Amino acid sequence: MDRLQAMEVFVRVAELGSFSKTAEQMGLPAATVTNAIQSVEKRVGVRLLQRTTRKVTLTDDGAAYLERCQRLLAEFQDVENLFDREQPQGIVRVDLPERLAHKVVIPQLPAFFARYPDIRLKLNASDRFVDLVGEGVDCVVRVGILSDSTLIARSIGAMEQITYASKDYLDRHGRPRTLAELDKHMMINYFSSRTGRDLPWEYMQNGELKTLKLQGQVSVASSEAYMACCLAGLGIVQAPRFGVEDLLEQGVLEEVLPAFKPPPMPVSIVYSHNRHLSPRVRAFVDWLAEMLKIR
Repeated sequence: MDRLQAMEVFVRVAELGSFSKTAEQMGLPAATVTNAIQSVEKRVGVRLLQRTTRKVTLTDDGAAYLERCQRLLAEFQDVENLFDREQPQGIVRVDLPERLAHKVVIPQLPAFFARYPDIRLKLNASDRFVDLVGEGVDCVVRVGILSDSTLIARSIGAMEQITYASKDYLDRHGRPRTLAELDKHMMINYFSSRTGRDLPWEYMQNGELKTLKLQGQVSVASSEAYMACCLAGLGIVQAPRFGVEDLLEQGVLEEVLPAFKPPPMPVSIVYSHNRHLSPRVRAFVDWLAEMLKIR
């Protein structure tokens, strides 16, 4: 293994914190990964990684070396792509919110593949928190406020949110006209896949964000399950308007409390700053941003 390849192995071990995950993601034997790290440390003359039976962490020297390696590998990739006029090719690993994937992105994929026939997608649709580096994902679309400052986020707009319920539910329980009347209603709660806690009920009043904690018989962590519960008449929900316009027009769903709307939800395409965007990933990110322009 040459120096550049060994450097790539070191960067991936540092990012993943694991020799075995690195071997799996790079398609290398475990012994090759171990030997590559040993050769790098021998060449630079210092210990770069601290190994225990449970985890692998960077030493102070390792952290400094990692930053230089990441910069060097990114510049090397730029040089290699300087005169690359061929169509992007290869696999792009992406994770999308479940309902956004089903209702918006997947129906548009034929147009993407017509433009980039040599790209293959490994697409996961879920509403859980995804560790980009740890799971080897190239990019994700995230809806809501971002908390991880180690990632690069490309904002593509914000989704209008509304409060609504099924006509069947409202016929049975009445239509709330004030916030106080919500005490007589059931809410379908949405819980965070990271914390397991129900997210608060939100609304804007006089330009300020307010929250309520409301009763409900069911909590979910999936946007598709959230919608299914709503259509089953289990209670009131707060969710983006997109994807339910037809059901609202048909009267299957009805908006309630329009004077107390929840705030818009920011939408971002996110990728790790530690991983230089290859032409295939950049092509997909650019297409996704163009296609998902949300106003």
